Amino acid sequence: MSLRFVLASASPARLKTLRGAGVEPEVIVSGVDEDHITAESPGELARLLATLKARAVVASLTEHATVLGCDSVLELDGVAYGKPGTPEIARERLRMMRGRSGVLHTGHCLIDTSAKQELRELASTTVHFADLTDDEIDAYVATGEPLVVAGSFTVDGLGGPFVTGVEGDYHNVVGLSLPLLRRMLAQVGIAWPELWKTTSEYKYDETVASTYDETRGGLTRAVAAAEAVDFLLPKGGRVLELAVGTGIVGAELVALGNLVHGVDLSPAMLQHARVRLPGHVLAADAATLPIADRRCDAVVAVWLLHLLNDSEPVIAEVARVLRTDGVFVTTTEKTDASRYADGRGPNDTRSQDSLAHLAATAARHGLFLDGVTAFNGPTRNTGESPVYPLVRFRRS
Repeated sequence: MSLRFVLASASPARLKTLRGAGVEPEVIVSGVDEDHITAESPGELARLLATLKARAVVASLTEHATVLGCDSVLELDGVAYGKPGTPEIARERLRMMRGRSGVLHTGHCLIDTSAKQELRELASTTVHFADLTDDEIDAYVATGEPLVVAGSFTVDGLGGPFVTGVEGDYHNVVGLSLPLLRRMLAQVGIAWPELWKTTSEYKYDETVASTYDETRGGLTRAVAAAEAVDFLLPKGGRVLELAVGTGIVGAELVALGNLVHGVDLSPAMLQHARVRLPGHVLAADAATLPIADRRCDAVVAVWLLHLLNDSEPVIAEVARVLRTDGVFVTTTEKTDASRYADGRGPNDTRSQDSLAHLAATAARHGLFLDGVTAFNGPTRNTGESPVYPLVRFRRS
């Protein structure tokens, strides 16, 4: 089974740290209210918060995973300081910290549901702060950065010049100790290089999934796409949507009278799709569908093929699961549609969703072009709306 590695944190810095180390985690935010948790020491507070985050995410899962929860606090004079939240508090804290040293504690909790193990560790790093002037503090607070980070500072962002030295693990100050995480993973039987294998160029985590619809045209584009797809579909048949995403297009197809099932590789996207298509979505690779031969009346792929390095394995699977006379409906030439709308010329390289490529590849697998339509996308920065062509191939 492939490793499902989940980061139970909304921190962009932690996600960036993991990505920089070659790891692409799935992100699920825990929703733990940090403001009302107390502990006997700053270090124990960080460890407790990390544990609560990891446990909250594990409780929401329906499949096995390895979940990492993290939380950081700055200890100064024995007092724990988390996110200040307001400019006034951030300004006060930075004045108190300047020219001094503090200890940045990051709690780590790793839960492996397959091994039924929970590990709780703490990494602590001494941080030396510059003697900031009042003007520097005011300017830094005005950026907004210190309001949303533990201890009111960063070492990897705008606050970097204000940190004169670090004693210990630099990454721990950012929010996640990579050497500690490596040791914790080893204790549950996971070698660090295994995480590299989970990396995917188009991995949609919860950070992306939560804003996916609104950043890609929302319901307006989904309705336009669904109506165009429906125009090319046989009526009353069973439709399989590849890369169903959040299910926003699939739900509109259902509203138009279609029976829709969806598959996707992203658990984060599927969490949203399950709400729109309850009982009709599952995790699966479009190139290895868990469906018997000739079972589908139609297969739909909206904005998928242009993402692939090689679309032929997906097209071959489509041909396998389609019944005779079944249809495959897909967007085509998406890359060029976007380029034209931005006032640029055609792409010199052949995209995996180019019509010429699709027609030739589909023909090799018994699929032949027999229908076409189009729909408009949202207005772009040139004031023009891209036109997205849709094509239909029929199974011989």
